[in-house]
Formats: sequence, structure tokens, C-alpha cells
Amino acid sequence: MAFSHRAQRLFGYWRAERRTLRQGLVALVLSTGASFVAGLTLSHITGTLAALPGLLVLIPAAVGMRGTIFGAIGARLGTATHAGLFQANLRRGGILAQNVEVSIISTFASSLWLAALAKLVASAFGEDTISLWHMITISVVGGALGSVLILLVTVGLSILSFRRGYDLDAVSTPMVTAIGDMATLPTLFLATFLTRNDTVNAVVAGLSLAVCAVSIARAWTTDQPMVRRILLEMTAVIALTPLLDIFAGALMEARRPGLEAMPGLLILIPPFVSQAGALGGILSSRLSSKLQLGVITPRGRPETPALVDGTLVIGFGLVIFTLIGVVALWLSVLTGLDHPAAGVMIGGTVLAGVLALPITLVIGYELAILTSRFGLDPDNHGVPIITSVMDLAGVACVLAAMSLLGATVHG
Repeated sequence: MAFSHRAQRLFGYWRAERRTLRQGLVALVLSTGASFVAGLTLSHITGTLAALPGLLVLIPAAVGMRGTIFGAIGARLGTATHAGLFQANLRRGGILAQNVEVSIISTFASSLWLAALAKLVASAFGEDTISLWHMITISVVGGALGSVLILLVTVGLSILSFRRGYDLDAVSTPMVTAIGDMATLPTLFLATFLTRNDTVNAVVAGLSLAVCAVSIARAWTTDQPMVRRILLEMTAVIALTPLLDIFAGALMEARRPGLEAMPGLLILIPPFVSQAGALGGILSSRLSSKLQLGVITPRGRPETPALVDGTLVIGFGLVIFTLIGVVALWLSVLTGLDHPAAGVMIGGTVLAGVLALPITLVIGYELAILTSRFGLDPDNHGVPIITSVMDLAGVACVLAAMSLLGATVHG
């Protein structure tokens, strides 16, 4: 009887959230399709990965950083919309304009940091890697080019959501992380062409260093208090979360021979990781908005609104991970890439999703609660951290699930 009552309450909540369910699922499906652009790119640049050892270590961090920066911006704008503070213009001093400034400064500063970190970690693992100057050129130029498109999408999506009444918390993270995947991986590949001539590479790397230095100086001298506060709060996030992405890259680099022999799996990994992070971002954004509006309190035991948000994420996840497995198999067959058997490909993806979902739920909830308890803005920490955690956890879950079902992904 009690179970029946709880089930009725849950279905009642889902009916009340029909619009969010519809918008969130549409956003996840569209973003999954966009993420496969990254998967197809990755599966077809195995020659470049072999010619530029260490690049695979950089890729997840560079892609993940777009989600960190722009996912947090989407979460902040979503909270501002719920609180009635959002204005659909780029007037200086406005919320939208200040977040754009944060994105530009963060993009250049983080790209330089990622280049150094990727080189350091790849060397520490004994990899014969490309030079630091090559890393700087690829990371800064590729990251900046990708960020232009993502920034336009983020700003456009926030204005569109504001004017049409969309739930930005349910829409922004899936779309932003997917566009980040779709844009960043191809632009990183394009940036590798600048490294083929040593003179060109040296000039571009020097200019990249100069631009990054100006951006870092701007972070310290800006006269916009909100920009300074956000950058200060996100400094630790931007400095530490890439470690998780770098280790995800190192994990794939260690399995590179096996992945190159079965490139169909490379189609699968970017959309899987992207959507695992997007699901965590949806949960984190919704909890952040509820915490700031007083709908829930920062308690160790989740309250009912938080629990039902978790059920939304589980439902989204089961649908999306199944879709990813089916589409990855279809694209592998269509493009003639070697891949595991159909049952292994689809079943392994769903199994990886089942392994990833509990991590998403626990980390997403605890992050929102802990940041609120410590007086921090959950929008500046929840989405960035959960997407980075799921980058590493997602890669590990895919490799583990495929190995359990008999697909060979060992180096």
C-alpha cells in the first residue's frame, strides 16, 4: 500500500514535470547526435593520434574544459532566469555580458594550463610525447576556435530559453556539452596542421602564450565584481578538474592499440562520456536552483524533490545510453569500422550506463549539498566537477563493460 502511494506520488510529479521531461529528452537526443560528430572524428584520426603521441591525453581534457566553462555558465544563467534576474542583452555589467567575459578569460587561461598538464602527465606515464610547444599550439588554438561556436550557442540558447519559457536547467548542459564535443575535437584536429612546420608552430605558440598572459592579467585587473568572484571561485575547479580528464585520456592512451584495432568503440566513447556528464549536469543544475530558491535544504539525506529529480535522470539515462549503443553500432557498420558484435556493442553500452548512473546521482547530489553548506555557489562547482568526474568514470565504465562482455580493448 505504501509502495503504491509512493508510486502514485512519483507519477504525479512526472506528470507535473511533463514539459521538463519533454524538453530534457529532446535536448539529450539532439545532443547525442551532435556528440557522434566527435566520435566519428576520433575514430577517423587514428593516424594523427599515432603521429602525435600524447595528443590523446590532451583531447578529453580540452573537450571536458568546454563543458566545465560553458556548462557552469548555462547553470548560472538558468538560476538567474528562475530568480528573475536574467536580461536578454549584452549590456556592460549585465549578467549575460559578465558571463561572456568569464568564458573568454577562462578559455585562454585553462588552455595553457591543459597543455602543460597533458605534457607533464603523458611524460610521467613514460609516453614518448610531442613537445610542450606543440601542446600549447593545439590546446590554445583548438580550444579557442571551439569556444567561439560554443559561446554563440550558449548565449543564443539562454536568450531563446528566456523568451520562450524553456527550462534552461534541463536544456543547457546537454546541448552545451554536446556542442563542446562536436566543435572542440575537430578544431583540435585542425590545429594540429599548424604543428607540421616548426617555424609556424613556434610563432603560433609564442602568440598563444602572449594572449593567455593578457587573459590571466585581465582576470586580476577586471573592474567587474561578479567576473572577479566567479573566476576566483572557479580557479580551483579549472586547476584540479582537468586532472580527471587527463587521467581519462591517459587511460585511453594506454589502451590505444586495442582501440585502434576496434575503432567502432572510439565512435561510442565521446557521446557516452558527454551524456553521462550531461545527466549529472542536469541533476546538479536542478538541485542548485532548488537550493538557491529554498525548495530543498542542504541535508545529507535527500528530500523528496531531490529524489524525484534523481528518478528523472535515471529515466533519461536508460533511454539515452540505449540510443547511444544502437547509433554507435549503426555508424560503425555504415562507415566500415571494426566493432564488437551487435549484442556486445549495445549491451555493453547499456551496462556501462548502469555502472555510471549511480556515480552520477551520488556525486551530483553531494556536490550540490556540500557547496551550499560551505557558502559557495553550486553553479560554479556542481556542473564543472560532475562533468569532469564523469569523463573519467565514463571512459572507465565503457572499457570495463566492454571487457566484461568480451570486447578486446587492452593495450
